[in-house]
Amino acid sequence: MTDFLEVTRAAYDVVAVSYEELLRDDLAANTADRAVLGMFAEHTTGRVADVGCGPGRITAHLASLGVDAFGVDLSPGMVEVARERHRGLRFEVGSMTALDLPDGSLGGVVAWYSLIHVPPELHPEVFAGFFRALEPGGHLLLAFQAGDEPRRITEGYGHRIDLTAYRLPPERTSALLVDAGFEVRTTVVRAPEPPNEKTAQAYLIARKPA
Repeated sequence: MTDFLEVTRAAYDVVAVSYEELLRDDLAANTADRAVLGMFAEHTTGRVADVGCGPGRITAHLASLGVDAFGVDLSPGMVEVARERHRGLRFEVGSMTALDLPDGSLGGVVAWYSLIHVPPELHPEVFAGFFRALEPGGHLLLAFQAGDEPRRITEGYGHRIDLTAYRLPPERTSALLVDAGFEVRTTVVRAPEPPNEKTAQAYLIARKPA
């Protein structure tokens, strides 16, 4: 089951530089993404881990909103790009399947289109790790493509790659969060924005009970 980690790491190492260049200004054109991130920022106090941070664009946006955010990513290539692009912020290599953070040390966790590369049968384990790392009253934000099927990606950001992305049903994902102990506070599902998006996009904000 660890093979998916190696495949995902390799793919994002390859695309790291071009990924950052292509998505650098994406948030500026996406009102819904900014609104959800703003809502999360208002709910959250304490340190926030952006898990699967890629080149750090979400980490940096949260920091611009006054959040004490740092990034964690599986790909050393992505972490290198993030550190170069956002020199005042902290980024480290790590995996959401084995989150190396102390119990109750975080006010918030963000998994922004990063859970999609973890096989769904491992999601309960991932959510348990998020729950453990959050302090009581801490918040979790997930963003993902809505659906119920895996998609194999063989080309992305100008490179040949081999990567699986899982579209996830919001209702089932919410139920798994509840099973992990979370209270789901906000669910948003929006229509895709052409030409780049092919399916509905989902956002969940959940809270660890105080």
